[in-house]
Amino acid sequence: MGKFENKTVVVTGGNSGIGLAAVKAFLREGANVVFSGRRQDALDEASKDLEGNFKAVLADQAKTGDNKKLIDAAVETFGKIDVVFANAGVAQFAPSDMIDEDFFDNQFNINIKGPAFLVKEAIPNLNDGANIIFNTSIVHQKGFEGAGVYSATKGALRAYARVLTSELAPRNIRVNSIAPGPIGTPIYSKMDGMTEEQVQEMGTAFAQHVPLKRFGESEEVAEGVLFLASDDASYVNGIELEIDGGMSQI
Repeated sequence: MGKFENKTVVVTGGNSGIGLAAVKAFLREGANVVFSGRRQDALDEASKDLEGNFKAVLADQAKTGDNKKLIDAAVETFGKIDVVFANAGVAQFAPSDMIDEDFFDNQFNINIKGPAFLVKEAIPNLNDGANIIFNTSIVHQKGFEGAGVYSATKGALRAYARVLTSELAPRNIRVNSIAPGPIGTPIYSKMDGMTEEQVQEMGTAFAQHVPLKRFGESEEVAEGVLFLASDDASYVNGIELEIDGGMSQI
C-alpha cells in the first residue's frame, strides 16, 4: 500500500519538469492526482505515460478563475484535498535598469499571485491535517545578477508561506516549501530574452557553484516534495527545504 493511498493531491504545472516528476511520484504511492498546465497539448502528452487515478486540467496559475477551476475539478473528481503542491512558475532575467511592467507583472502574477489565490480556493476544501507545499528557489537567498524580479517573487512566496503556517496551524495543516537550486527542467528553455547559448552559459556557471558540480534532476526534487507531504515529516512545518546540491549552504 502506497504512502498516499486514498489521498487527493493537486499539482500546478504538472505537465513537465518538477511538477510532472511529482505527479508520477504521487501516483506511484497510490494518490489520486489532479494536475494543471497552460497548454492542452502538453497535458495530453504528459498524460500518455501516467498510470493510476489522475485528472489533467487546463488552467493558468496566473488567472484567479483558473485556480478556482482547478480546485473545483479536484473536489468534484476525488473529494476533499490532502496535498497542494503549488509548483508552477516562471523565471525571467534582466538587469534592473532594463525591466518593464510586463516583465514584472508576468512573474508576480504567476509566481506569487497565483499560489496565493490557489491556496485561497483550496483552504475550504482541505482536510484537516492536509499539507501545502510551495516551490520557491534558492535565488532569493543569494544575489544573482539579473534575477531581481524573479528573486523578489520567490522571496514574497517564502514570506507568504510563513504566515500561512501560523494561520492554518489550528487545523493541523502543515505548510512547507522546497527551494531547488539548478535543476535540469524545461524552465531554462523558456527564459525570454536569452539565446540558447546564453542559457547554456548560465547553466554551466550555476553548476560550477554547486558543491556536487552538477545540475539536479526533477525526480530528486519530487522525492523532497513527497517527504514533506508524508507522515514521515509529521513534525516538519514552516521550513524551506533547499534541494540544491549544497549551493546555498557554502
